[in-house]
Amino acid sequence: MKRIVISFLALATLVFVVISWKHNLTLVHAQNGCSVATLNGNYGVSWQGFDILRAGTRSVPWAGVGVETFDGAGNVTTSFTQALNGKITAGLTGAGTYTVNPDCTGSVSFTSGAAAAETANFVIIGGGTEALAVLTLSSQTVMVDAKKQ
Repeated sequence: MKRIVISFLALATLVFVVISWKHNLTLVHAQNGCSVATLNGNYGVSWQGFDILRAGTRSVPWAGVGVETFDGAGNVTTSFTQALNGKITAGLTGAGTYTVNPDCTGSVSFTSGAAAAETANFVIIGGGTEALAVLTLSSQTVMVDAKKQ
């Protein structure tokens, strides 16, 4: 009888360990991986920093708000209002592409509209609920925050 109880406990322990191990592997995979599909839908975006205007060497303040729409397949569009050196401009747009690495970092490059030539590197946080970015043009020092709507 004692041998049966010990065998049963050993079997139960083995089953528990296998189930736990398999469950943990699934959780690790789901929590650590990102792809272009991680960014999908509309994100409220805001930024602030400084920009050197094309005709000068003096840094001026630059801030803005808008909406960026990621299609989950590597394409992004934006509509925004900006304040550049005190001049407010609304109704601006742009479009481009983005990439995402498995470690949840990535980059975006706008190729058309008022945002054309803007590039940024970002990190996705909260499983795609937010992305933090820094613009990568040498004439800019700008931080960006995008939150899923």
